[in-house]
Amino acid sequence: MFTSSRMVQELARRSQRPATRPGPELISLAAGDPDFATPEHISQALADALAAGATHYAQLQGDPELRQALADQVSDVANRAYGGDQVLITHGASAGLAATILAAVDPGTRVIVPEPTYSLYADLVWMAGGEVSFVRHRPDLHLDLDGIAAAAPGARMVVVCNPCNPTGAVYRRDELEELAAIARENDLLVLSDEAYDRIVFDGVEFTSALEIESLSERLVYVQTFSKTYAMTGWRIGYVTGSRQVVEAVTRVHRAFNGPLNSAIQRAALVAVTVPTDWPVRMRREYQARRDIVSRMVQGVPGLELSKPEGSFYAFIRYPSDTSSLEVVRRAAERGVAVRPGSEFGPGGEGHVRVAFSTGRELLIEGMERLLGLLEEIGDAAS
Repeated sequence: MFTSSRMVQELARRSQRPATRPGPELISLAAGDPDFATPEHISQALADALAAGATHYAQLQGDPELRQALADQVSDVANRAYGGDQVLITHGASAGLAATILAAVDPGTRVIVPEPTYSLYADLVWMAGGEVSFVRHRPDLHLDLDGIAAAAPGARMVVVCNPCNPTGAVYRRDELEELAAIARENDLLVLSDEAYDRIVFDGVEFTSALEIESLSERLVYVQTFSKTYAMTGWRIGYVTGSRQVVEAVTRVHRAFNGPLNSAIQRAALVAVTVPTDWPVRMRREYQARRDIVSRMVQGVPGLELSKPEGSFYAFIRYPSDTSSLEVVRRAAERGVAVRPGSEFGPGGEGHVRVAFSTGRELLIEGMERLLGLLEEIGDAAS
């Protein structure tokens, strides 16, 4: 008789990440999946690559031309040179995150996770046998640097999501510089997941961790094509950092995943080298949707929302002791899917996450259903 491993049992006990996607009977405001089609020139590049015979194994670290193009792009942001050998092409950012954490974290190793944040980070640390030190964000949803400094002695790594999923906060340059000082003092690796770096609003300045010079030797940067280019289903991302780090991460990734689809990598090369205004057009639409959600939330007494500075998520606080898991269950009964705040860390309880990555008509209808429920819950609690 099959018995799952202790790792699987532990993950089942701790993790609140969903095992399935919402069905068609629900309006889904749950998934971070852009409703935009992948830009046509990228899809055409895939067809062209297949026709040209890109149907064989790629190199284990990734297509050399794509790696060099990404290294050039990263070098421009960082204002220091990265080589193509410092880039690993991964099966989405998820595989890059997994390979990085498994390459760096031993059983018993402690990893600092500022939260609320993307729930995969903690799951991966637990899978590696590590321990998670959650540090709650400040009330403005920015980094609690004093809390991180207090947790830092003896830790191995700190993981940040910027712009943050689920809160939409965009960390400032001074925050990242202070984080770098803490990392240097305590010999921490800094894993920076910047999937939403091109989705920032209201002229907010985005600073990549790549730009922080003092992080250069301890930074692991993880990126994806999913959000910027509406390529979630293509499953392509990349990792960059020091040569020593990338070599270790590559060993894990090739053991678990092997090389990524060759034709997709050729299409990804077109995504990063052919100029297009699609990312800007998508960002403008997300900002319009963000404004719709913000106005609707403001119309319900008792609800709180820090206006998202980036990403396509709204993290809504409701005035009740009702668990966020229960709120999500009841929302589904009303035909709308959202995610429980508790999925994103202990500080997320009392919130629900809404993804405004769906079209306006469905977004408004789904929000009306959700806000009606939250208003009832708030009235019952008062």
